[in-house]
Amino acid sequence: MDPLLINARMYAVTPDVERGWERLLGHVAKEADVELRYLAYPAPQPLERLWARRDLGMVFMCGYPIAQRLSPVVPIAAPIPSAAWAEGRAVYRTDLIVRQDAPYQRLEDTFGGRAGYTVAHSHSGFNAFRHHLLRYRSSARPALYGQMVGNLITARNILDGVREGRIDIGPLDAYWHALIARHAPQLVSGVRVLESTATAPIPALVAVSTVPQAAIERLRAALLAASDRPWFARLADLLQLEGFAPVTEDTYSVLMDWEREARAAGYDQPA
Repeated sequence: MDPLLINARMYAVTPDVERGWERLLGHVAKEADVELRYLAYPAPQPLERLWARRDLGMVFMCGYPIAQRLSPVVPIAAPIPSAAWAEGRAVYRTDLIVRQDAPYQRLEDTFGGRAGYTVAHSHSGFNAFRHHLLRYRSSARPALYGQMVGNLITARNILDGVREGRIDIGPLDAYWHALIARHAPQLVSGVRVLESTATAPIPALVAVSTVPQAAIERLRAALLAASDRPWFARLADLLQLEGFAPVTEDTYSVLMDWEREARAAGYDQPA
């Protein structure tokens, strides 16, 4: 049987960062005594196709499709970003970005303009944005934006769309945003965060549900112990990472609460 797969596509913001994830997760697999191999899966290949594979061993997956049960996976652990807003927890938020030179001072100032989102199975790029907008909607104003550009697929397309003026505002995973700002600052030059959403459980490292429970427990233990290992500090600095926390499918149920609130308000999509 071929080794199961490792993949960090969701947070592999540059080749150097991807190599850092490959090294870190390789250390974890070795310590857990689980044979895994790294699979490169660059954008724009669809993540849902990766998540549908039956050989996932330790692969980042958004919590929203975990909660939706898009694929038969078991959450193992989730990263704790080294960011003040994370407060030492395995959480993230969505940054709503605009051009630096845009006149907007409040989110309401963007209403009537062009907004964008990534894909409908994304929490940071869709579900969190939709939930954040709920407070501004009313029966008299069911649509906030003049145009909503959907299916931009990746956070990078949101970033480039704002920078280049194709959309006025868009949602960025704040951990992804922190990584790209650190490792490719030229890409965030000229944009600013107008507002951020509430925090929510961050994407998890998952395995396909057919992986033996004993192997999953060893991987979880190795991830939780990673911050104590001598190899961790250098990689943690590269990845802006404090460590990992245990998660289960129930961890992500709050994301379905956000979806239900939006649907109950007749708000299937950000608009």
